[in-house]
Amino acid sequence: MNWSSLSLFTTKPMPLCKGKVSVGAVTKILLRDLPLGRVVVLQHRDLDEVVAQELIDHKVKAVINCETTMSGTFPTQGPLMLLQQQIPILEVDNSTFEDFLPNSEITIYENELRFNDRHAACTLFTREKWLDLQQQANARTDTLMEQFIENSLTYALREKHAVMEPLPPLKLRTEMVHQHVLIVSRGRGHKKDLCAAKAFIAEVKPVLIGVDGGADALLECGYLPDLIVGDMDSVTDRALTCGAELIVHAYPDGRAPGLVRTDALGLFAHVLPCFGTSEDFALLLANEQGAEWLVTVGAHTHMIDFLEKGRAGMGSTLLVRMKIGARLVDIKSIGALCKPTFFWKKEAVTTIVLSLFFIGLGLFQMHWILRRAAHVVWRLGGGS
Repeated sequence: MNWSSLSLFTTKPMPLCKGKVSVGAVTKILLRDLPLGRVVVLQHRDLDEVVAQELIDHKVKAVINCETTMSGTFPTQGPLMLLQQQIPILEVDNSTFEDFLPNSEITIYENELRFNDRHAACTLFTREKWLDLQQQANARTDTLMEQFIENSLTYALREKHAVMEPLPPLKLRTEMVHQHVLIVSRGRGHKKDLCAAKAFIAEVKPVLIGVDGGADALLECGYLPDLIVGDMDSVTDRALTCGAELIVHAYPDGRAPGLVRTDALGLFAHVLPCFGTSEDFALLLANEQGAEWLVTVGAHTHMIDFLEKGRAGMGSTLLVRMKIGARLVDIKSIGALCKPTFFWKKEAVTTIVLSLFFIGLGLFQMHWILRRAAHVVWRLGGGS
């Protein structure tokens, strides 16, 4: 008897998951309108924490990466965040990217993908691989830091004259003179920090500026941005049409790719050329519009932040922060100053309510005890 032919002894590989495909060569554009529960196909080298959190928030079933998920060049928690949420990461050859069709069905196995009547080999990215690459990256941090500093200083020297020049005059309907301004960027932990800033926003009522995708974070937390600035590549149509004033960040030579998007939506947008990142641009704009305090949420501040963005230095960011000076603070720094006032009020009300409850309960119990005692005395005194 051929025992292997019996179904009881045959082993058929079980798929890791199945689902509909969403494909994006530019991850931040893909994430703008990504439906929940998709299998995403990316070309994203060194998957960073911001993207990983967005994928988790969109409840993706799996991530198929046609690039190197983690190169070991610098430390990153991004892949680990996905694996901790039981979201498998599959790596495939870059040449396969064009074969994936949006909204097509795919079945994922540990070593194979089945889609569009074809098969493709894949490699499962594991925690062991992440740990090995993370250790390699940590070992070369000092060398990486040296290169990053040199790059930052080189570009700072090149751009030092640009930061001293004022921005071209711009007449805005949003008034910022002597106002507090909250600038929200799509950086690490920005959604969590924005939710934690509710007390500050409620008390101070700052002007709200969303830097590209930061505008969506404001809307998700129930706030309407006053201004949206940036190159308009990661912000959703919903945010762009929310009624906020729009400013497209143009290159110093005047080119403004983001204007194509606003024009396509039939929206008016100011165009302002400026060196540096859109985050730098937003800070300079608020500063020159006369803002009293500039408070950042999700700002990129250290080496890993910039390396994850594909920038080998932070020359422009250093210059902008030097120009603004002490009026620039991060929400993490002032959270402790605003939270106590809010929570003291909340705790005071809670304490009063609980105190009144227990006082009432005590009076009720005392009344019951006195009635019982009177009844006992009455019985002992011969009452009938």
